[in-house]
Amino acid sequence: MSRKWSYLLSSVVVVALSRDELDAELSAQLDALCAALHNEPFDPAPFEETGGRLVALGYVNEPGLRRTVDVLGKGLLALPEFRASDQHTVRVVGGIGALTCGFTAARARSILDQQESMQRSLLKAAHDAQRDQRQSEAKFEGFASSSTNGVLIVGLDGRLAWGNDAIGVILNHRPEPGSRLVELIAPTSIVVFREMMERVLAERGEFEREPMQLVRGDGEFAKVTLTASLLRDDEGKASHVLVIADDDTELALLQGELRRQSLHDVLTGLPNRQFFTTHLETVLRRADPEFGVTIFHLDLDAFGLVCNSLGGRVGEKLLQHVARRLRALLSREQAMVARFDGDEFGIVVENTAFTPDVATRMAAINADLADPIYLDDHGLAISVSAGVVHRPAPDVDPTELLRMADLALRKAKKDQRGQWELFHHDQDTTFRRDAALAVVMPGAWEQGDIGVCYQPVRVLATGGLAGVEAVLHWDLTDRCADLADETGLILPMGEWLIRIAAGQAQWWRQRGEIDTQFGVRLTRHQSTDADLVSRVSKVIEETGMPHEKLTLAMPVCVLDVADAAENLATLADQGIRIALDDFGLGPRDLAWLTELPVVSVLVPKDLVRRQDLRSAALIPAVHDLGVNLCVDGIETEEQARWWTAAGADLAIGALYGSPEAAGDLLKKLN
Repeated sequence: MSRKWSYLLSSVVVVALSRDELDAELSAQLDALCAALHNEPFDPAPFEETGGRLVALGYVNEPGLRRTVDVLGKGLLALPEFRASDQHTVRVVGGIGALTCGFTAARARSILDQQESMQRSLLKAAHDAQRDQRQSEAKFEGFASSSTNGVLIVGLDGRLAWGNDAIGVILNHRPEPGSRLVELIAPTSIVVFREMMERVLAERGEFEREPMQLVRGDGEFAKVTLTASLLRDDEGKASHVLVIADDDTELALLQGELRRQSLHDVLTGLPNRQFFTTHLETVLRRADPEFGVTIFHLDLDAFGLVCNSLGGRVGEKLLQHVARRLRALLSREQAMVARFDGDEFGIVVENTAFTPDVATRMAAINADLADPIYLDDHGLAISVSAGVVHRPAPDVDPTELLRMADLALRKAKKDQRGQWELFHHDQDTTFRRDAALAVVMPGAWEQGDIGVCYQPVRVLATGGLAGVEAVLHWDLTDRCADLADETGLILPMGEWLIRIAAGQAQWWRQRGEIDTQFGVRLTRHQSTDADLVSRVSKVIEETGMPHEKLTLAMPVCVLDVADAAENLATLADQGIRIALDDFGLGPRDLAWLTELPVVSVLVPKDLVRRQDLRSAALIPAVHDLGVNLCVDGIETEEQARWWTAAGADLAIGALYGSPEAAGDLLKKLN
């Protein structure tokens, strides 16, 4: 990568370094950038220093920066050490922005240093002319005439005595001798100009320097920096004022372009996350109090599938297509469309009485993107999922606002695609509480605050004990397994749960107290774990529990994943009884019973409470396939009677006993 970087830079600017020296220099810079991307916490300072180093080497023009951004932006993200993590993608993008800022600052300093050097040279020449006027006048005039800075000699009465050609270029006309200098000053700069001239005439310093605007011949304004100092005659008395005008237009354009590049996405030309966040501050302040604003956080569905199958080039073209379509769809609104990271986009709309509602907007976006587009002879269509924050408070922090939208997006993408979700504050409260618990869960498990409890599984018709189910228990939440599943802790914790349950079952069996079926519900993550079979086999071998006495329940929703179905079949082949959890009593769920070796299904709590006759009508179909049916969440006698009449076989719920410690359960059973 460093050799490619060196080659591309050498093609746009010639510097004093040899090719080998330049290769070594850029290799060292690249090592520093890679080290910075690995450091915790991430510090973009090395990227800024690299931007400054490029200017120091002599790459002060725009092509040099463009080559650098192109090589690093693509090259760093292609390195295996950074490709696998979204965090490194964010860091690379932030680092490129920091490099651009460092380059801009160093470039500006370089230009200002050059200007300062030239100004001091002019001032020195002018002061030398005072000591030997007759010998230096010709020298000064020649030097000033060849300068690209505008040079004016002004009488103490404020009238022009002489000006070089450069001032004519800056003003688009050559000022006439005898005209008043103040007539060239823009109205907005008059006060600053007069105060500066007063300080010069009062001899408060060697020279005075102020930015201001001059009136051009075409009526436009020229941005300049005026530097003024006194000229003296042979007797040392003030005779004229030397005024040097630095044309800031080119520098301003360069700085503006670099700033634009640092705030826009290179691929799509859209504003980036930094620009979008800054823009949100302004939009929130000026939003209509009645209609407010709406923020959309969009994510392309199956974008990774496109890139993995058709290549990154097609993926980039697809992103450009989506950017164009989003801008076109929002063209009649007061809105900004931005590209965040990867395949994520942001939209903020300043609502009016005529702004479409969120549902209409999302339907229009997905309908537009559903029209196929041909990229490299491949017809592609795509959908987006979105998190939406509608009419937030005007004083909310933009960063917090984006977090809300991201939270809603994640909820929208859970188990589905092409959907959108509106942010709700009560959901945020729940999320924050669960997130805080998930963070401290490993410590709680280590300290023994998380344990295993047991609840009875009853035969509905007789009330007899059909089995015992083991569940994770934590006093702080009833979502212990769900939180562990979200963080990945469920893999070691779930294996531990099965080991504890199997050991307890063996203890009761050996003492002649309970000899029945023991069940454990697996989470989504556990069900698709490639090591699930080996984990379960190891536990059974260690505890000596008979295979046929263990029942493992998998969620129905994971069966589309090949690993889950394979795990289920392998466990069943070993003699372990398999159940399906969250069984919805629908045709799709019933289809699984004909394909997989399932002996039992668990109907979820919401369906148990609903007591839907249409669902109950399918229970005979479950029985016809040799599968028994357990209803989860029986709380009342009325529910128990209804499901008994419907034909359900087993039941779990508060009516038969809540999860409790092994000793407490044994006392109640006895």
